[in-house]
Amino acid sequence: MSKIPKTAIRESGFDRAFGAINVTILLLVGALCLFPFYYVFVISFTTPEEYRQGGLLLFPKTWTLVSYEYLLSTSTFLRATGISAFLAVVGTLCSLIITSSLSYGLSRKRMRGRKPLMFLILLTTLFNPGIIPGYLVVKELGMIDSLWSLIIPVITSGWYVLLMKGFFDSIPVGLEEAARIDGCNDMSVWFRIILPLSLPSLAAFGLFYAVSYWNTFFSAVLFINDTAKWPLQILLQNMLIDSSTAMGGAAASDTGMASIPSETKKMAAVIISTIPILLVYPFLQKHFAKGAMVGSVKE
Repeated sequence: MSKIPKTAIRESGFDRAFGAINVTILLLVGALCLFPFYYVFVISFTTPEEYRQGGLLLFPKTWTLVSYEYLLSTSTFLRATGISAFLAVVGTLCSLIITSSLSYGLSRKRMRGRKPLMFLILLTTLFNPGIIPGYLVVKELGMIDSLWSLIIPVITSGWYVLLMKGFFDSIPVGLEEAARIDGCNDMSVWFRIILPLSLPSLAAFGLFYAVSYWNTFFSAVLFINDTAKWPLQILLQNMLIDSSTAMGGAAASDTGMASIPSETKKMAAVIISTIPILLVYPFLQKHFAKGAMVGSVKE
């Protein structure tokens, strides 16, 4: 048989020009989006003397960690960071347990009351009770000024439950039946079969929950009156207003760093608050595109 000759697709001059224009525009848009982050990063490492000279700083002559040393030497900033870390870790674990177990139960037809419960969950995605009823519920439960007031009211999401239910629907019931024949009970099936297959889903929703808890702001404004229990985002907002008051006032004089400009301290605080999510995301990204059933069923 004679081989069919391969003909290369030739682009016209108009196509090449159009592609070049698209690439140029996208590069400009990308640069405009990245420039604020780069500017914040540069200012956070700028020396106080160079910053006071004014002008647009694109690359500092001398890099310094003085703003980071100041922030990490203050108990106020460290305490707020620890509270945000507690919310992100404990809140994410609690949310994943509640969301995954509820979604798995709803995905199995043998569960009693499945349809009414599904209807109630669907209602939560359509109607929001509002700020005042939510505040009254938290107050009546005695959780004002408690960190649990930032976790329990948002411990799960109806939308996430429905999405994860669709994930569990794709797991064949035959896997559970085979496990029960081998002597597994419901808890063994859940921990040995379902959870290992659910790693991609748990990683994706875990990242969503972690980002939400780490960025907790409005709930803390409503429920937390004690400044010693402020999460990091509340502290950052107050630093934008008055950094000396937000950091406790005396911290700078105690550490001999009172001459540091407030702007460099604010930029350093923004970088520190962004780093944890940037570090976690690459480890979870690989799970997003993975199929849950790869290698679990042999045909």
